[in-house]
Amino acid sequence: MASASSGPSAAGVSSFDPGVPSCASASASGIKRSVGSEVPYASGMPIKKIGHRGVDSSGETTYKKTTSSALKGAIQLGITHTVGSLSTKPERDVLMQDFYVVESIFFPSEGSNLTPAHHYNDFRFKTYAPVAFRYFRELFGIRPDDYLYSLCNEPLIELCSSGASGSLFYVSSDDEFIIKTVQHKEAEFLQKLLPGYYMNLNQNPRTLLPKFYGLYCVQAGGKNIRIVVMNNLLPRSVKMHIKYDLKGSTYKRRASQKEREKPLPTFKDLDFLQDIPDGLFLDADMYNALCKTLQRDCLVLQSFKIMDYSLLMSIHNIDHAQREPLGNEAQCSADTRKPAPQKALYSTAMESIQGEARRGGTMETDDHMGGIPARNSKGERLLLYIGIIDILQSYRFVKKLEHSWKALVHDGDTVSVHRPGFYAERFQRFMCNTVFKKIPSQPSWKSLKLQSPSSPIEQKNSEDLEQDSTSLVIPKSQQC
Repeated sequence: MASASSGPSAAGVSSFDPGVPSCASASASGIKRSVGSEVPYASGMPIKKIGHRGVDSSGETTYKKTTSSALKGAIQLGITHTVGSLSTKPERDVLMQDFYVVESIFFPSEGSNLTPAHHYNDFRFKTYAPVAFRYFRELFGIRPDDYLYSLCNEPLIELCSSGASGSLFYVSSDDEFIIKTVQHKEAEFLQKLLPGYYMNLNQNPRTLLPKFYGLYCVQAGGKNIRIVVMNNLLPRSVKMHIKYDLKGSTYKRRASQKEREKPLPTFKDLDFLQDIPDGLFLDADMYNALCKTLQRDCLVLQSFKIMDYSLLMSIHNIDHAQREPLGNEAQCSADTRKPAPQKALYSTAMESIQGEARRGGTMETDDHMGGIPARNSKGERLLLYIGIIDILQSYRFVKKLEHSWKALVHDGDTVSVHRPGFYAERFQRFMCNTVFKKIPSQPSWKSLKLQSPSSPIEQKNSEDLEQDSTSLVIPKSQQC
């Protein structure tokens, strides 16, 4: 919806790492931290700055000169008010004008007859298309009280890494929602998309596109901080062993050395081709369902002239996890959080793909945990957590110029920025021919699940599989 976020690129959701502990400022501060305990941005120059995101002299994250703790408090106060006031309005069909409504409420620190007193500087909170987003939340089975409880009952958790875009990311304490700061152009583009997004969700609620639950703006200190609430692609309760941001492009699509030093780096297309040259194997039904979903989603994105999006994919290796010691620090931190299961409909990777993909067969596992079951060429059992991210990029004039310049220096078909139609076709071809493949129907696959990973039989089967997979060719009739 990632958009969960992607490491070295300005990749929106892909830039956060759900496996990394939250920032100290997030865990140390509740939503009622007093202004006196905060070190104002003006009292010291920021230690570092990426886009609008910085760190002040006290070590606290800032965004457009507003401290993270103040921003979190404003978000929670604003959402509490807007969802509460919306509940008094009767249910009705969504009308075209609902997509363009903007509601605004002022929150003075001393409080008013409509808002409570708080310990932050005065701010204004804007809610975009409240009736339309209420419909989207209802479509995904999110009740108003659940939405409020998830976002406003406990302090939001700040995710530390922001990537090149400089966006801030927060996750709700129950692991259900991601809150991301977006640029003015992105928020404006999302507003324009809403009527088409409404039409698409009505026809196609099972989608790998981001699921947008709310668009808001906090006006503080003379600055507009726009935020979007989305589904959380990568649950923190599941240990991820490797993560990729894939575009189907090869031009400069390799993780930087700085990115590789992170606890859970976000690798790119060339890294995937090097690490997993044989691809990831899915049951036939699962493969068909996934490729059907990708095809429909890419058609929607192409119709909106959207491009430069990515497939965020995080992989949990079941066999590796079973061999890891229980005392592992990262595993303990994940286990102690124990977030509640996701409540939103179609929010997990398994629920997001089209068709009635079988949960059994050669991919049977005890617990899917919302992931899509798969195997690698060694026969190891995997769970895939995937979603299309960074869709708020239209093929505007600047992008056209960027592609034209790159095409003069490099092969135009390999660069990530391309015209929407070509981009969609290349994206689908890469995902359904190179990244994901149908599991071969050889007997060696059927016996894989019956053996322990370390048994001699499995080693022999893995050798057979490697031979099979190198000669695997997907017929044109099965390609997207």
